Amino acid sequence: MHMTLPKPYTFPTLQGERSFPAFDLSKLLKTVFNPIDGCRVCMLIDLDDPSKMKNFSFLKGEGYPVQKKAYEVFYQAFHEEGLLEELGLTGGEIFAFKTTGGSNLDLPDEATDVKGNIVNLAEDVYKPYDLILCTSDYSATAPLTAHAKKYEFRGSTMHGLNDIIVQSGLSVDYNIVSVEAEKLRLGLTKADKVEIDFEIADKVHKLTLILGGQEAQKSHGLCHGRGPDIANLPAGEVYFVPTGAEGIFPMQYEEDPDTIALQHVKDGRIVDVEFVSGNPETVEAHKAKLISDPVTGEIGELGLGTQILPFCGADIQDEKTLGTVHVATGRSDHLGGHLLPSMFAEAQNASHDDILFHPKKTTSIGVKEVRWYKGDRQEVIIENYQPSAYIKGLLD
Repeated sequence: MHMTLPKPYTFPTLQGERSFPAFDLSKLLKTVFNPIDGCRVCMLIDLDDPSKMKNFSFLKGEGYPVQKKAYEVFYQAFHEEGLLEELGLTGGEIFAFKTTGGSNLDLPDEATDVKGNIVNLAEDVYKPYDLILCTSDYSATAPLTAHAKKYEFRGSTMHGLNDIIVQSGLSVDYNIVSVEAEKLRLGLTKADKVEIDFEIADKVHKLTLILGGQEAQKSHGLCHGRGPDIANLPAGEVYFVPTGAEGIFPMQYEEDPDTIALQHVKDGRIVDVEFVSGNPETVEAHKAKLISDPVTGEIGELGLGTQILPFCGADIQDEKTLGTVHVATGRSDHLGGHLLPSMFAEAQNASHDDILFHPKKTTSIGVKEVRWYKGDRQEVIIENYQPSAYIKGLLD
């Protein structure tokens, strides 16, 4: 039995209009998880009250758009459209854990199944399942990566799932995404540093990220073989874990988008915050958090998008957009960094928080130029949220 596919869509992107093929879950899963036949699969979602998993009560009434989209896209396809049998999969169960409240915070030990039973995630999910598809409000990539290494499963994290993501970022051919990400990775690897010029209120501020000649890494969407691995979908990113950072960068607060402050960085860590506009109380609260738990200000990632994608309002896709850049603070162990949850003063602070610069999101912040340095070489890689001639040449 084959699922009925929706029509293809055309969306505006930073590089002009792009058409995407109709979403095909069968193709997506076979491409991302080859081999897939014989695997036992399950889904994870998060709920503020996991008891609402019983008899799918969260589907009734208002709220839970991400979780409802996961039910529609995955659970219904598996059970009502026969995709389990078509792909040679078994299982198809769905579990809900209590929402963590922060990006990449450790997951709770327990979850709830459709019958309302409390299950142990380690014993009843991580150990018996080969593929775990997690769709949640907050990213679970870091904790699931750690659990995958311990329990040897594969999976994907798709936080913030919405219609635009399904119709674009999950509809592309990840074999092609992987090839293009590798081209950019090879062209950017072993950098000594990257400099970013930000413009806000007619002033330019520079952030320098020290990379120490490290190998660039990529998020490319392929999770092949039988070994442990987690794909963050949509994928399409080249990233580094900085060894140091200096300078100033503006930040638009996720929880208060009207508020912007300048982050002063020294020795790889935010050491001061300067109010620019919006709500000063938001900035003061951030300052207090940095003082009480300084590791929350550590710069843990530099990421560069590699895909031509439409703006969707969810960072999981928007940070994978070619021409955008993001830095992240906090936890970095899932990226190969040294910042572990145990290093934070409070467990609730041990998050990995992406700070994305995208012209449709950070409308008052310009990215004038991003420069890449390796030895005596210097290359401009982004100009005003557009890929440079150097980047376009790598993709040719």
